[in-house]
Amino acid sequence: MTKKFYEMSLSERHEYLLQNSNLDAEDLKTWLPGSGLSPETADHMIENAVGLFSLPLGIAHNFIVNGRSVLVPMVVEEPSVIAAVSFMSKLAQSTGGFRAWVSSQEMIGQVQLLDLADLDAAQSLIETQKPELLQQLAALNLGLMRHGGSIRDLEMRRIEQSPIGPFLVVHLILDVADAMGANMVNTAVESLAPLLEELTGGRAHLRILSNLSDRRLATAEVCIPAEVLAFGGFSGEQVRDGVIEAWAFAEADPYRAATHNKGIMNGVDAVLLATGNDWRAVEAGAHAYAARGGRYTSLSTWSKGEDGSLKGSLTLPLAIGIVGGATRVHLAAKTNLKLMGVEHVSDLGEIIAAVGLAQNLAALRALATEGIQKGHMSLHARQVALAAGATAEQIEPLAQALISSGKITLSEATRILEQWNGTNHGNNTRS
Repeated sequence: MTKKFYEMSLSERHEYLLQNSNLDAEDLKTWLPGSGLSPETADHMIENAVGLFSLPLGIAHNFIVNGRSVLVPMVVEEPSVIAAVSFMSKLAQSTGGFRAWVSSQEMIGQVQLLDLADLDAAQSLIETQKPELLQQLAALNLGLMRHGGSIRDLEMRRIEQSPIGPFLVVHLILDVADAMGANMVNTAVESLAPLLEELTGGRAHLRILSNLSDRRLATAEVCIPAEVLAFGGFSGEQVRDGVIEAWAFAEADPYRAATHNKGIMNGVDAVLLATGNDWRAVEAGAHAYAARGGRYTSLSTWSKGEDGSLKGSLTLPLAIGIVGGATRVHLAAKTNLKLMGVEHVSDLGEIIAAVGLAQNLAALRALATEGIQKGHMSLHARQVALAAGATAEQIEPLAQALISSGKITLSEATRILEQWNGTNHGNNTRS
């Protein structure tokens, strides 16, 4: 009988990937300590470097995104995340997997204009001179074109209520193509600032990108027949309705929504880390987007379809890139993009949105049925076994012993290990 991926040893998983993905042996080497990112490279990436800090890299299986099978690399330290998202994506296969798309790759740069004698007059001047301003910026050759980007538009916002009084904010809209775009945007608004000062007589203060990248939205949708959701003593209808009721809690209550959206980001952040992207920027944008209506709410939506199926969707801002930044120097990030077959940043955005939606479904399904701890603590048992000092041969048996006892604690793991080692001179793996 063929082993499932999670049943394989590390070497067997590597061999599986060599046979079943587009990776070669050299790619796999980038996952080894110091190979994907060397201490010498790290020393040039950040200040005061002293070494490297590792996190586990795993592969989520069963994903079909827009009709294409995808192996998804995820960097995460929390147990149950990869197992849960892989299982939910398997359920989604019954209707062809996930459908996903991105809106555009436009980023916003902001210039704060202060000390304006007349906001209306300044706003009118900028609007009138907008074509010339955009032309002047284009002539500066800011490096956007290297990745296929372009300057798109200028927009204005009036801030009427603030501790310093009313002021004007100018938004520069840039298409950053396959880059994350932070450096492009910041360079562009710093070039725009003196032009605005000369035109309006005001003082350009802050010149910086916005991480509320609501022009770079990624959306994923899924539809799962009720009968596919059934398990144990729960009918498909019970699971479906339980998921919808759990989502409704997050939609209505910010205290619940914070944890609900954190579960989504468990999956999103894991792929961002695996691909060398700025997960902090995406986190900031996602949570700001969740509060865009004036109160913090769910990033996802779940409902009952006309045929009784469970329908879900997720939309969130994704300021990500596949060129520049860490993806340019981190060899493991390059390997992970290759594994997913990512050619354009939109491909990556679609996959990430699908992972976030699958992760959300996994959490809601568990919460609405057997509780979040049952599956999570079973996987957590391995970490407890490790912390107790179990050898490689003892980890799995000890984890199973902890699960059977119902006491997945460090003290119980230590007690069992002492019993095994004391009785069998450290070699037996059974109590």
